[in-house]
Amino acid sequence: MAWAREFGPVHRAGVECTGSYGAALTRYLRSESVRVIEVNRGDRSDRRRRGKTDTFDAETAAREVLSGRATAVPKSGDGHVEMLRMFKQAKGSAIKSRSQAINQLKAILVRADPALREAMTGLSNPALFRRCADLEIANPSDPATAAAFTLRLLARRIIELTMEIDELTGQITAAIDAHVPGLLTRYGVGPDTAAALLLAADDNPERLASEASFAALCSVNPVEAASGKTHRRRLNRGGDRQANSALYMITIARLRWDKRTQDSVQRRVAEGKTRREAIRCLKRYLAREIYRDFTTARRASPPASSAV
Repeated sequence: MAWAREFGPVHRAGVECTGSYGAALTRYLRSESVRVIEVNRGDRSDRRRRGKTDTFDAETAAREVLSGRATAVPKSGDGHVEMLRMFKQAKGSAIKSRSQAINQLKAILVRADPALREAMTGLSNPALFRRCADLEIANPSDPATAAAFTLRLLARRIIELTMEIDELTGQITAAIDAHVPGLLTRYGVGPDTAAALLLAADDNPERLASEASFAALCSVNPVEAASGKTHRRRLNRGGDRQANSALYMITIARLRWDKRTQDSVQRRVAEGKTRREAIRCLKRYLAREIYRDFTTARRASPPASSAV
C-alpha cells in the first residue's frame, strides 16, 4: 500500500488499495477533509529497474495524482453497502459449507447400513435432514452406529447453516431496502442479485460519471474493435463479473416470465440479431434502469457525514 499527500489550497491524497489495506487510511483522510484519489499499482517496468520501496511507491502515487492520470474516487465503505459486503461474504461461506455438508451426508448414506438407508429412501432434503438429526445414537461401537452418529452431526450442521443463511438473507434484504427502497420490487431482482449490483456501485454511486460508466463497470457496454476497414463491436470481458452475472440472472428471469421481455427478444431476433446479442442489449438496458434507482435513492437520502 502506498499513499502520498499534497499540501496546498486543496488537500489531495493518492492511496492504493482503498478497498482493503488502505480502507482505514481512506476513512481517516476523509474525516480530515482530504480529497482521496484512488491510485493503481505502479508501472512494473519501473519497479523492476528501481526496486520496490515505500518511498518509490509514494512518489509514484504522487505523480499519478499531480499529473491527473489518477482521477478515480474510491468507494466510501462506510454505509449500508459495507454492511451488505460483510453479510454477503458470511452468507457465501455458509452456503459453501452447507453444500459440502450435504454432499458428505449423502455420500455416507449411500454406504450406510441397508436398513438405515431404506428408512431414508424417498424423503425430500428437508425431511431427510430432520430424520437424520433425530437419530438417537449414544456411543457408536461399529460402522453402522458410527454412520448414524455422523449423519446426525451433519444433519444438525446443515440445519444450523440453513438458519444462518436465512438470517443473513433477512439482513441483506433489510440493508437493501434501507439503501435503495423499491429495488427489490423490480421484476426478477432478488436479494443476492441486488446485493451484487450495490457492491459494484457502493455507497457513493456519484463517483460514477453516468449510467454508461456503471454499464462499463458491469461489463455490459459494447467495446469498439475497429481494425483497418473493418468496424465492429465486441463483448466487454472486463469489469465486475459478479455484477455482470447478476444482470444476466435478472435478464434470464425476465426472459422466462415477463411477456414484454420475451417480445423484445423476438423483435431483435427478427431484425437479424442472435439471441445472445439480444440478451446483451437487455442487460445494457437493465443496467440503465438499476442505475436510475441508485441515483434516485442517493438524491432522496441525506449526505453521509464522512463525505468530502
